[in-house]
Amino acid sequence: MTVKQTTKKTTEETFQVRGEELLEKVKVLIKEGNVRRVIIKDKSGKELIQFPLTLGVVGVFLAPVLAAVGAIAALVAECTITVEREKK
Repeated sequence: MTVKQTTKKTTEETFQVRGEELLEKVKVLIKEGNVRRVIIKDKSGKELIQFPLTLGVVGVFLAPVLAAVGAIAALVAECTITVEREKK
């Protein structure tokens, strides 16, 4: 995991995960609550999906996003998750 400050209000963390770990890691990040945006890239750095997370996002809205993340997990062996967080 790497962490860098992007602005005074946000930081960015990067995680390397295997495909089968991707969906579970995204679910954990969503539950943490202070995540503003999630970007998933393949092994070569190509962006596969990007989605914002804001306060008040509910499970019904996230269902299609999680389905897409699950499909990506089935197709890639390794990927990178970049998470933009609000500073506390």
